[in-house]
Amino acid sequence: MRRGRYAAGPGGGRPAVRRVVSLVPSLTEAIAVTAPRVLVGATDWCTHPAGLDVVRVGGTKNPDVPRVVALAPDLVVANEEENRAPDLDALRAAGIDVLVTEVRTLPQAFTELSRVLVDGCGLTGPPRWLDEAEAAWRAAEAEFDTVAVVPVWRRPWMVLGRDTFAGALLARLGVRNAYAGHAERYPRVPLGELTEPGRARLVVLPDEPYRFTADDGPEAFPGLPAALVDGRRLTWYGPSLRTAPEVLGEALRAAGA
Repeated sequence: MRRGRYAAGPGGGRPAVRRVVSLVPSLTEAIAVTAPRVLVGATDWCTHPAGLDVVRVGGTKNPDVPRVVALAPDLVVANEEENRAPDLDALRAAGIDVLVTEVRTLPQAFTELSRVLVDGCGLTGPPRWLDEAEAAWRAAEAEFDTVAVVPVWRRPWMVLGRDTFAGALLARLGVRNAYAGHAERYPRVPLGELTEPGRARLVVLPDEPYRFTADDGPEAFPGLPAALVDGRRLTWYGPSLRTAPEVLGEALRAAGA
């Protein structure tokens, strides 16, 4: 894999970024495979790439702020949905630059990834994997024509609502979210409502944040085909976007979508 190249340093317009802490699993992966030398810290939930060897700084919702500060990062990368404003404010108050991303659509994902890697980490241009991901999604066809409910949690049941990145990816493939018009982004919905006749023709069950499996999830939706999908391909914005159209498409076809 081609690595992104670093900016030339002094005279290039901005101070060189040499130490980055990521509070977002998908951004951690993006930085680790592109600019591994700058990544010094990540959350406990940052599971990719395998074998990532950096200091762990707690969860996305409860990072250990003093530990992050002690790492003396030039930059902390975060996300407006995954991280809490008080934690980010505390980092800023400690004199640390914080780059906050907003990703709710596929074009936003590509723009924000470029901003993190080029503007944030100081690469001279987007990495090859990002170009490949954009090409893969340009070539992706909306081969399906169905309506789905997409749970992301149970006990209580929560589903994708309006304005979500995962919903945008499914829509690009032709799977319309039954709750795309809901006032909330992740509404709690009673199971009885989710399974009402005519509500949907498919249930999409990712393996994160709740780990739905063949034995935990489909049984709650009798009569509906269930697509068990890779949650990383559905919800992460990073290198996994290269293969997401193919992997998600295979899962949807296997379910008879």
